[in-house]
Amino acid sequence: MPIPIGSTGLDRSLLRNDVYKRLRDAIVDGTFAPGEQLKDGELADWLGVSRTPIREALLRLGTSGLVVAVPGRSTTVTAIDADAVRDARDVIASMHSLAVRQMAGKLSADELALMGEANRRFAAAVAAADVDAALDADEELHRIPVAALGNHALESVIDHFDPVVRRAERLRFTHDGRTSVDLHERLIASLAAGDAEAAAAVAFGIWHSLPTDDGADPGH
Repeated sequence: MPIPIGSTGLDRSLLRNDVYKRLRDAIVDGTFAPGEQLKDGELADWLGVSRTPIREALLRLGTSGLVVAVPGRSTTVTAIDADAVRDARDVIASMHSLAVRQMAGKLSADELALMGEANRRFAAAVAAADVDAALDADEELHRIPVAALGNHALESVIDHFDPVVRRAERLRFTHDGRTSVDLHERLIASLAAGDAEAAAAVAFGIWHSLPTDDGADPGH
């Protein structure tokens, strides 16, 4: 689709990371479709920034596999590749499993309550077929134990591969996200009970239920 018309521009003092996030989210949510060409000049006008942070953001997006740059031509949004999604999913699953294993029995009552509230919002979004709200609530839920752990290396790995996974995850929540509601409840219960192995197994299973090809993951 073309560059959105009438979108609110970003403050020119915006940090480069915010420009990256805006472009990343536009690819993940389908605003910029696979195969679409992204021209730095048009993107700069859209966001109200100079071309420099746009070019830096596109480079970062390239390392995550969301865009590909062809010399002498504009940058293009990549297609959702099953192998790339599967590889990213495996890394994400391992990182989240590690986080919840280490945080089992260590999260505060407030943190557990926040996870429960996020899951209730997730369930409501799934019931309303609001994919964007479901993705936001799902990400919030899973980020709580990760943030509590405070392992910046682990967070960096998740941040790098998460956009690839989130693109495919929209397929799951578009078709049926109700199974994830139950899995979230099991994850929260395991964390509250201090059952590290159960929490890790549930987290691993959640991410491995992600469809990687044609909306369904063979073997799940």
